[in-house]
Amino acid sequence: RTTRSINHRSSRSSSNHQINHRSSKSQIIRVRSTNHNHFIIIIQFLFCYSHVNYFDSFQTTLRVPGSSIINSVDQFNSEKNEQRTENHANFKLYKSMQKKQSLPSTRSTLSTSKKIFSSSCSISTLQESYSNIIVSQQNPTPSTPKKQGHLSVGLIELNRPKALNALSDALFDDLIHATMALNDDEQIGSIVITGKGKAFAAGADISEMCGQQFSDVYKKNMFAQWADVKKSSKPVIAAVNGFALGGGCELAMMCDIILASTNAKFGQPEINLGIIPGAGGTQRLVRAIGKSKAMDMILTGNMISADQAEKDGLVAKVIEREKLVEEAIAMGLLIGRKSQIAVRMAKEAVNCADEMSLEQGLNYERRLFHSLFATNDQKEGMDAFLNKRDPDFTHS
Repeated sequence: RTTRSINHRSSRSSSNHQINHRSSKSQIIRVRSTNHNHFIIIIQFLFCYSHVNYFDSFQTTLRVPGSSIINSVDQFNSEKNEQRTENHANFKLYKSMQKKQSLPSTRSTLSTSKKIFSSSCSISTLQESYSNIIVSQQNPTPSTPKKQGHLSVGLIELNRPKALNALSDALFDDLIHATMALNDDEQIGSIVITGKGKAFAAGADISEMCGQQFSDVYKKNMFAQWADVKKSSKPVIAAVNGFALGGGCELAMMCDIILASTNAKFGQPEINLGIIPGAGGTQRLVRAIGKSKAMDMILTGNMISADQAEKDGLVAKVIEREKLVEEAIAMGLLIGRKSQIAVRMAKEAVNCADEMSLEQGLNYERRLFHSLFATNDQKEGMDAFLNKRDPDFTHS
């Protein structure tokens, strides 16, 4: 009887434990269900109210398990606050522009002020004149029949001949502004950059650099803005006459095509000043002529001739000095007769070759090739070929 009583008590204890376990489990389920409902409430609250200030107090009293939801909420709050700050700043800018330019008063929406802000910041036109460069538009000669789709060439001449066109900050500011303005001009198909006088560009302006400290050049990220020349979606041709040294050689390598006069000289002599190339010389030169030859030029500071540069693959053509700019403009006009959509895609595909693996590059090329079949120029080009006539591209 005692054994039976003990077994009975053990059985009842086990049964009670199972009941208690089930009860606690059901409580856990209810708690999780409640927490789940809280999550739903949070999400509904987020979508119902655009102003996150109302949610801040609600969030602090409802810190339920599951930090991923709360982290998302915190991120949402942060983004909304940043958006309100940006909107407020844009609206203040718009109001100040109203006072300066007597813009029509409007209280429609903040998108109006954003539109005005973006248009005022875009570079769409050339300045009437520049301090350090000369800019002109080169049109086809009267002897060359021009169709409506044929585009002109923008010619930029570096104009500091007494300093051998040393690349000062002011000169590069002018160069970048003019390049971007020509890039925005729908009548321009390509850009030619050359130098006035005896040099294309003899390098960066040493007089500006010699007194600067590490903290100065590091904080302003010296030469970073030079790469803006490569942001042009239109082909840029460098017509190198005379010296292209240091920054001048680096500027030429930023262009898509390099034409050189017979007296041109290329070099990276920064090593003679106790520094190294800082605007792409150690990177672009290797890609252009290979590691060994690039090391030779960079470590010794030696210059190479135009003929050697052509042999090494740095230069596309060597031309008589008197005809250099004329030939560069003629090349630009020839490019301006092609479909500009195809020209831009071709430039994009070639430039990506340095950044992608072969497989990625081939796939990217095919996608661009396929996309051109959605253009009117593809239809016009193939129809002109089949009917043995010159195409008249509309760049559409």
